[in-house]
Amino acid sequence: MTTRIIGTGRCLPETVVTNDYLSTIMDTSDEWISSRTGIKERRIVKNETTASMSAEAARQAMEDAGVTAEEIDLIIVGTLTGDYITPSTACEVQAAIGAVNAMAFDVNAACTGFIVALNTAHLYIQAGIYRTALVIGAETLSKIMDWNDRSTCVLFGDGAGAAIVRSNEKGIMSFVQGADGAKGLSLACKDRANNNPLVQNPKDLNYTAMNGQEVYKFAVTKVPECIHQVLEDANLTTDDIKYFILHQANIRIINSVAKRLKVSEDKFPISLDHCGNVSAASVPILLDEVNKNGLLQKGDKIVISGFGGGLTWGADIIEW
Repeated sequence: MTTRIIGTGRCLPETVVTNDYLSTIMDTSDEWISSRTGIKERRIVKNETTASMSAEAARQAMEDAGVTAEEIDLIIVGTLTGDYITPSTACEVQAAIGAVNAMAFDVNAACTGFIVALNTAHLYIQAGIYRTALVIGAETLSKIMDWNDRSTCVLFGDGAGAAIVRSNEKGIMSFVQGADGAKGLSLACKDRANNNPLVQNPKDLNYTAMNGQEVYKFAVTKVPECIHQVLEDANLTTDDIKYFILHQANIRIINSVAKRLKVSEDKFPISLDHCGNVSAASVPILLDEVNKNGLLQKGDKIVISGFGGGLTWGADIIEW
């Protein structure tokens, strides 16, 4: 037995922020952003929260799967931007959807967060501990951006994606995940400083900082490598894969991965043009778009892959 995705959902904030709008508040332009990243617009929260978007994506996934809240016995949310340090976003979702029988917790693997959450649920299910899990990737990245730093803030957006997974004979065929903490500060956002009776620190806000070149070099090398690894483990080739659903960081990264795999770019669906980089939410949002657009048939094989902060990476082969 393995773990099968039986339903998907997504939630994006109502407010669309275009490149043209950003050009009115900082020194940038649509041409500068889109030519370098492939991003035309992104969604940014006003009243939505990481938990509220997660809960809505969860409801859609439950409806798609035909699963009630009471049937869910595990909720894992991949996020680095929860609404609280505690309680976890997963516990907020549990309360919001009424999943009274579920264990709930978050994982933080940044842009690989949904992949790690999915694999964690898969291992629980394989062990026979749980049967039906809700896996979510969700971010409110806009709150940790320096909106005066045009090299970073223009890349990111907010949103959530979800999947219901259940024990089944078909589903996850192979997965790999890894980390390289030595390069972790290439993409980082520092938490609050120590502030206690022994150590006094000003309460300055910290924002996301990124070494774009370092992250790019990491991604275009590690992503093809881990995809080749899961293909080999599953005794498959790229010809067997219908779609490669990658973390939506930058169109140049995705095109470079396609080239290194010697696979047509047509096999790489895109959502970053209208969502931006949504970190842990990007893979499940794109997966739901592909699913709801009727592009997947039973038996299709797909690769999903996340990569980013940590630095972390992961890939799964899934039979739909």
